[in-house]
Amino acid sequence: MANGGLLLEKLKTIPCHFTWNLEFEDLADVEHLQEYLTLQVQNNYYHNRDTYLAMKAFLYHLQKRYSDALKSLQEAEKILAQDHPGNLPRQALLTYGNYAWIYYHLGNYRTVMQLLRKIYQIGHSFSSPQPCPSGVPEILAQKGWSLLVAGIHRGREAQKCFEGALRGDLSNPQLQAGLALAVYATWEHLQGDPDKEKATELLEEVVRVQPQNYEARVYLARLLRDKDEQRARKLLEDVVENSVHPEVLRRAAKVSLHEPQQLSQAMYILQKAIALDPNYHILYYDLGMCYKAQVESATPERKAVLQPAMIESFQKAVQMNALFVDPMLELAKIYGASVPAGEEDVYINLLVEEAAYISKPCQQALFLQWGDYLLHQMGQKDKALEKYMAGIRIASDVGKNHLGKRLMNLAHLFKQDSQTGRAEAIYTFLQSVHYEDPGPQSQELWWHHNRPLR
Repeated sequence: MANGGLLLEKLKTIPCHFTWNLEFEDLADVEHLQEYLTLQVQNNYYHNRDTYLAMKAFLYHLQKRYSDALKSLQEAEKILAQDHPGNLPRQALLTYGNYAWIYYHLGNYRTVMQLLRKIYQIGHSFSSPQPCPSGVPEILAQKGWSLLVAGIHRGREAQKCFEGALRGDLSNPQLQAGLALAVYATWEHLQGDPDKEKATELLEEVVRVQPQNYEARVYLARLLRDKDEQRARKLLEDVVENSVHPEVLRRAAKVSLHEPQQLSQAMYILQKAIALDPNYHILYYDLGMCYKAQVESATPERKAVLQPAMIESFQKAVQMNALFVDPMLELAKIYGASVPAGEEDVYINLLVEEAAYISKPCQQALFLQWGDYLLHQMGQKDKALEKYMAGIRIASDVGKNHLGKRLMNLAHLFKQDSQTGRAEAIYTFLQSVHYEDPGPQSQELWWHHNRPLR
């Protein structure tokens, strides 16, 4: 009988999704990514369907759905035979690694040992001192694609992976596209001019070589909209007319929202995406946010028409993913406008029943919105202060600026009420959590913060 501890140490040396330190916000994020990866497999530009299916297996592991994980890996094996018949063993290392980890968690150590022998046998063909070297071009590319799925904050790492993979195959169009997407992700995360210039150059080449790569067209449009608006608009029009990928259309809608007057166009794009995949829950949330923007500037008569559509959109998003907190928070505000006590009930239930599943950014959003309710609906400054402070203490920078601004405004209100001591206590607290007022220029439009940014 194999020793579980010894097997675990061996598994930790295998390059695969279980050893790449992939982290996700919460179970809602994992659920969303399962849907996203399914769409990526169905609408694929990059000959990397096996990577996405292997990653789905890893996500199923996080959900303790091991039967589904094994089915996903079996599907990956079939895809490998179709997409990479001439390079099957090297390309299959990731799938075998994930298989080994899944069987380890199932306690099937005999199968784990068989898979490790298969992995080591392939590894020996690389003439490397390591049983399974991580610098193999195929592995580097697979890691790069996986990091991009994990989020834009992993863009720089993904970029290094694709650069390494390209050293052995400079003219590979899929790897060139991967590098372009990685540099774009890095720019989207850090907003640096050098990354923007490099991403633009690389994406221009991808669009030239792969004219039907509509994902690349969306990102290029995003980069060009400030300096060549006409070209950006033309790229987006091409995407909307020809793409059948719901997530690509969703991203096209977000790019079109650069200007508020394009709200109707964005809604049209989202509705087209919904027609293609009525079960993709995040589309309904995005559509609901568009309705919300329309409601905020509408006449009373127009609001009466728009508000039911907004509510229906958020409700559908929740019905399709019960762990999706964002539309729940939107519905809480809507319901609270007519029944204030009902709004707080939503916050209490989320905190008590869903706390284990809610990410730190969502917890911050919950406390921020709860504080707003207590301050503006109930006029309870002290209780609002408690919620804002609880939110900013959470170890996440995503909502820190918004919570900090709320606390600064609350300090101003205390000063107006001649409660200088309370105001000074807030300033001292903000210093203790290292908050710095970013100034008015930091305010971005709501669609720039729409979760998840993948």
